[in-house]
Amino acid sequence: MDEYELVNDRMELTIASFEQALTQIRTSGANPNLVSNIEIDYYGMMTPINQISSISVVEGKQLLIKPYEMKCVKDIEKAIFAANIGLTPQNEGTQLRIVVPPLTEDRRREYTVKVKNMAEEAKVAIRNIRRDVNDSIKKDKTIPEDTQKDMLDDVQKSTDEFIKKIDEIAAKKNKEIMKV
Repeated sequence: MDEYELVNDRMELTIASFEQALTQIRTSGANPNLVSNIEIDYYGMMTPINQISSISVVEGKQLLIKPYEMKCVKDIEKAIFAANIGLTPQNEGTQLRIVVPPLTEDRRREYTVKVKNMAEEAKVAIRNIRRDVNDSIKKDKTIPEDTQKDMLDDVQKSTDEFIKKIDEIAAKKNKEIMKV
């Protein structure tokens, strides 16, 4: 019954993954997470920008990317353009500067829809975990019927808890996005 004991851990991982994915969505200000996971070819291996450079926020509206090796500046610039995230890096020779423009009302609405879709995907992942665990509980004939029912109830309570948590996280992110 390992799956039953790990149900909360698996659901926590889903929440963590959802929160990490949300960091890629812009809110009103500059945020290093907008570009940190964009990858470049670094000595033959795809490497996120945040592992080969420092990314800082300047005046709340600009990102400053300083590669540890100057030869990476052009590669990082190309990767940001290729990522198609709506940001234009300015090459200053040894570093890149990205002015993060304020979001338009339409863009804010697009992002809230995207957050809603991502939240729905996370909820589906939680429900899939519930289904897998419930199936394994029902298949195990060594568990008494009363205990089985209690276990299924516990799994449902966890599912409801985590779905509520996803809704709260999504609502908070949407509030950040819509804040002018």
